[in-house]
Amino acid sequence: MDALDVARWQFGVTTVYHFLFVPLTIGLSVLVAILQTMWHRTGNERYLKLTKFYGKLFLINFAMGVVTGIVQEFQFGMNWSDYSRFVGDVFGAPLAIEALVAFFLESTFIGLWIFGWDRLPKRAHLASIWAAAIGTNLSAYFILAANSFMQNPVGYRINADTGRAELTDFPAVLTNKVALITFPHTLAGSFLVAGSLVTAVGLWHVIRNRGSADTGAYRFATKFGSWVVLVASAAVLFTGDIQGKIMTDVQPMKMAAAEGLYTTESPASFSVLTVGSLDGSREVFAIKIPYLLSYLGTGDPNGTVHGINDLQAQYATQYGAGSYTPIIPVTYWSFRFMIAFGMAAGAIALLVLWSQRKGRTPSSKWLLRAGLAMPVLPLLANSFGWIFTEMGRQPWIVFGEMLTRNGVSRSVSLAEVLTSFTAFTLIYATLAVVEVKLLLRYAKAGVPDVSEQPPTDDTDDAERPLAFAY
Repeated sequence: MDALDVARWQFGVTTVYHFLFVPLTIGLSVLVAILQTMWHRTGNERYLKLTKFYGKLFLINFAMGVVTGIVQEFQFGMNWSDYSRFVGDVFGAPLAIEALVAFFLESTFIGLWIFGWDRLPKRAHLASIWAAAIGTNLSAYFILAANSFMQNPVGYRINADTGRAELTDFPAVLTNKVALITFPHTLAGSFLVAGSLVTAVGLWHVIRNRGSADTGAYRFATKFGSWVVLVASAAVLFTGDIQGKIMTDVQPMKMAAAEGLYTTESPASFSVLTVGSLDGSREVFAIKIPYLLSYLGTGDPNGTVHGINDLQAQYATQYGAGSYTPIIPVTYWSFRFMIAFGMAAGAIALLVLWSQRKGRTPSSKWLLRAGLAMPVLPLLANSFGWIFTEMGRQPWIVFGEMLTRNGVSRSVSLAEVLTSFTAFTLIYATLAVVEVKLLLRYAKAGVPDVSEQPPTDDTDDAERPLAFAY
């Protein structure tokens, strides 16, 4: 074990942990804004209760996401300084815009939304949560644009004198075809997570607090969340199909590794289960669906999909001697876990909607257990999706331009990386406990009492104190 191994583990652990909060923040910001809009348009008190209820869960998650996200950028300078030096001119531009525009937009208007219930006019207050939601989604886009450069470098040139990548076409970076499809795919996955949380919490209260005064609000939340999950599931499949075709074009090795496809096939079959040799060079046993992989990869049932061994030979000739194959079992199984967990959440959403057909009230303990698992399933799907995305790109840190082993900080010792890795892991474990306890505590508490309605006029009472929404 050396500093490179630990640096990779540290970045992987902190990134996956951080992304547990990101999709919930992205999706829940929009769902809370929709609920508040429904209250604004109808005046129905149950929508106000749900806005404040899920808004509180959103704020808890947002705060944790900000804390864990700060560590990500520090690591570029600490453990990956050679990578930062090489790609900083390109990578820094979208990240700078994300910080200066999108993050300040969301953080400023979240503050106005939190403290503006008793201070802002009703329309201005509604606009603040929508501005925060827009800022949250813009943040996602700029970060994904930076990541997409690592997957498919565009809009740059290599300075032969400095050995650095220099930005030549910023619009090309922002309109990278990988970013253009990764963004809606990530949004769909985020709504899958947020809708699952809304459904799970609402279902718990419907079953456990049967007959309470707020049962109608919880029933609506359960249906609302379930429909969001179903629509998001369809969007994930649609965008994932497009993403697979683009991936086959720009990163054919990743697609081959995802399918355990060792030799080029035309037409190519989709692998339901593949067992490879111990040295990872050939297929031993496989269960396949004919023609499906060709369609997923090229849009043509008879299309050609290149295999691992052929691509390895091509890359060795193109880039020099060495292994250009990712860890096949990790790539293969993370791709399948991503799909399986996402589909499971959609299936549970269908069961929840079926249980409430024609005004029925669900009561099954098995349904409750399945519903409580819903938020975890899409979180796992998102996590495995990013593991697949990043591990499938290996051994490249910037595809075709820089190997991961060449991006690590040469002046950082193994002991120093181990120290920071241990510290971050312990801190993150503590934050995880805090996050789960806070979410469970406020989710169990139920919707708040909103008997004192926020003012709907433009009255400016200078003597009225600032009021926190909760």
